[in-house]
Amino acid sequence: MSNKPKVYIETYGCQMNVNDTEVVFSILISAGYERTEDISDADVIFANTCSVRDNAEQRIWGRVEQFNLQKKNRDGVIVGILGCMAERLKDKLLETKKVDIVAGPDSYRSLPRLLEAVRPGSPQIDVLLSREETYGDITPVRIDKNGVSAFISIMRGCNNVCSYCVVPYTRGVERSRNPHTIVREAEDVFAKGYKEVTLLGQNVDSYLWKCDSGDINFAALLDMVANVSPELRIRFSTSNPQDISDEVLYTMAAHDNICKHIHLPVQSGSDRMLEKMRRRYSREWYLQRVARIREILPDCGLTTDVIAGFCSETEEDHKLTLSLFDEVCFDTAFMFYYSERPGTIAARNYPDDVDIETKTRRLNEIIELQNKKSLESYRKDIGKKFKVLVEGPSKKNPEELCGRASNNKMCVFPDTFHKAGDYVEVEVLSCTSATLICRLV
Repeated sequence: MSNKPKVYIETYGCQMNVNDTEVVFSILISAGYERTEDISDADVIFANTCSVRDNAEQRIWGRVEQFNLQKKNRDGVIVGILGCMAERLKDKLLETKKVDIVAGPDSYRSLPRLLEAVRPGSPQIDVLLSREETYGDITPVRIDKNGVSAFISIMRGCNNVCSYCVVPYTRGVERSRNPHTIVREAEDVFAKGYKEVTLLGQNVDSYLWKCDSGDINFAALLDMVANVSPELRIRFSTSNPQDISDEVLYTMAAHDNICKHIHLPVQSGSDRMLEKMRRRYSREWYLQRVARIREILPDCGLTTDVIAGFCSETEEDHKLTLSLFDEVCFDTAFMFYYSERPGTIAARNYPDDVDIETKTRRLNEIIELQNKKSLESYRKDIGKKFKVLVEGPSKKNPEELCGRASNNKMCVFPDTFHKAGDYVEVEVLSCTSATLICRLV
């Protein structure tokens, strides 16, 4: 039985936080720790947190209480908060006297030192942001369950400073990772049996690596990763409407293994709201980009994010969002009402003056419309054939498998022969608003 101290990490928020957790495990395992998935067996308990929305933070406060039950029941247990919430709420976390370590997104290399320094009544903190840290030299410890898809961070931070967003304050300025380390990581996961990688960044289209032999932009990086193997599928997230270029679209079209799906957050269909959000594009620009995507990549899946009830949003602004959703016909959307984040430009300058009842109604109207548009989008695929990467058994029926087509739509189909990681061809027979019902071809 191992005598190494065991580390348990709960991860909240976006795909980038999952990748960060994998980096943390790599750092700690190299320092002599061991990963566990059993909190009752852990010597160190971390929550890797997100501050993008208030409800994510509220969940963490509840978990801190649960973590402290472990401290009370077992001597020597260390509790820590990592990530964006650690960066934003460092003082409040320490004031609870229930947290031993607070470490921001750029401080993970210091965790072995912080753990060694923890003493009763002497919590440790490191939340300094960096202009250089990318963790590019660290091989993450994969924590996914199926061994099929892996996340690869290509950049950190963000320079856009949208007025509602806390990310620039919790993750720092934008910096890109050396492309050769990204390719090496893709080669490594493919050699380990993974069949898909997702390249991650707050704004992948602004990726840029400057070197003497010539600058490498996101389109060039996509090409490099796609050339690792035709059997390795490539996805990426997230694109920004003002930055996604035709060069990226043509690169996607040139490689069968670059998935034909783009997540393109719109946030609002109103130019007045977009300006107030500091989104740096107009409704017309967004619609032009959508048209260009569909011209160069006719079968490309398209998904989005939207915020209902941003500061001073009127019924006319809301109707403009609804009309944009009606016009674009997104496959799916992540839909939220506005949640003020302390310290942002909006919190400092704009009253959160749309009442919760109005926010909720407007959000429900967007959801209702999007459900109809999703069903419309999925119905268009009936009769089509897709190459699907099997992820594993369907949640509802163990006699069925599930996996995503290139356009990111989930397919389910009867199959007891294939396994996770296999490619299969399916034909779409019917659908719901979220799933393509298929058969093997």
